[in-house]
Amino acid sequence: MLKQLWKVGELAARTGLTVRTLHHYDRIGLLCPSGRTGSNHGSGHRLYTAADVARLQQVLSLKMLGFGLEQIREYLSRSDYDPRRVVRLHLERVRGQADELRRLADRLAALADALDKAEVVSADEFLTTIKEMAMIEKYYTPEQLEQLRKRREEGGPEMEEVIQKAPRMWAEWQADVKAAMDAGVEPTDPRAQELAKRWWALVSAFTGGDEGIYRSLRSMYQNEPTVMGADTTAMRPGMEWIQKAAAAAGIRLPS
Repeated sequence: MLKQLWKVGELAARTGLTVRTLHHYDRIGLLCPSGRTGSNHGSGHRLYTAADVARLQQVLSLKMLGFGLEQIREYLSRSDYDPRRVVRLHLERVRGQADELRRLADRLAALADALDKAEVVSADEFLTTIKEMAMIEKYYTPEQLEQLRKRREEGGPEMEEVIQKAPRMWAEWQADVKAAMDAGVEPTDPRAQELAKRWWALVSAFTGGDEGIYRSLRSMYQNEPTVMGADTTAMRPGMEWIQKAAAAAGIRLPS
């Protein structure tokens, strides 16, 4: 079986990180590629192995937990370092955040279970997890993520119920929007305006009325081809339609 190897550009594309970030991690000794092309170790392109990808996931988990790069490097070099503990710490943090992060929590749980059982976790699984982590960090500030965590924590059982129902409510809303558009309903139609009000209620339940979190959410859905498994490219015509309906319904959207 051939060993999987990635050049720095390929790894950047698979994870959503930048080549500059990976170069920086290499330069400071945080994530040094295990190999290079060419016969001389110091020349040629960097080549990352599956083990390097697994270490990268650990680096990003610790970074999202608030550790500095120097602290991460020191922690990963300790004799008592345990990758299972890092994944579980990150899992606990993610589970305290809002519904937008639930997919990442499931991935980290699967990683933690596999590591507990000493199973081989594929590099593809690590790469997918890293890409979702990078996307969240790219659009939400640490303060916004903390705000979402606190809202869920303080909301108690009522908030948990809202979070549990949210995926079904979103799916029903999207189906209703598609049906209205297929039927030729104009955004100014009262039926479209009711759908706009439902949409805004769902968005507000997630953002808590915070305009900054709304902008981060909007930016992520506008710029990424997929978000948490959803095909956002296919969703864009419906979003343009619903925003026109929101304007007709008098809903003021943050600019």
